[in-house]
Amino acid sequence: MTVLYVDADACPVKEEAERVATRHNIRMCVVSNGGLRPSRNPLVENVIVPEGPDVADKWIAERAGPGDVTITSDIPLAAACVEAGAVVLKPDGEVLTAANVGNALATRNLMTDLRAADPFRQGGGRPFSKADRSRFLNALETAIRKAKAV
Repeated sequence: MTVLYVDADACPVKEEAERVATRHNIRMCVVSNGGLRPSRNPLVENVIVPEGPDVADKWIAERAGPGDVTITSDIPLAAACVEAGAVVLKPDGEVLTAANVGNALATRNLMTDLRAADPFRQGGGRPFSKADRSRFLNALETAIRKAKAV
C-alpha cells in the first residue's frame, strides 16, 4: 500500500500534500523533530523523532520503498529513497530519479564545499513561488498515480 512520506521540517507544501493524500485515500507520514501542529486528518500520522542530525531523514529512509512517495529537499535522503525504489519529489515539483539524483548530490556537495571555502558567501535558494506550488501539485498527483500502480 502506498505511503506518502514528508520530510516536514521546513517543507512548504505539507497542506497541499495532505489534500492530495486525502483525495487518493493514502496514508501520509509527516516526519519532524517536533514543533509542528498535528493534523486531525486520520490519514495523517505525525511522527516526532528525537533531535539530532538527520534523525528524521534516517526514519524515512528506513521505511520508504517501492510504491511509496517521498517529499524532501534533502538530497542525500532523496538518493537513499530513490535507491530503495520510492518516487521522490522536491517541494518545487522536481522529480528525482536514478537518472538525476547523482547529479543533484554532486551539485549539493560542490555547493557545500564552496560555502565552506568562503564563509562570507551570501545568498540561498530563490523564493518559493506560486508556480513552484502548482508544479508540485501536478508532480505529486502523477507520482501518487505511478506509485499506486506498483
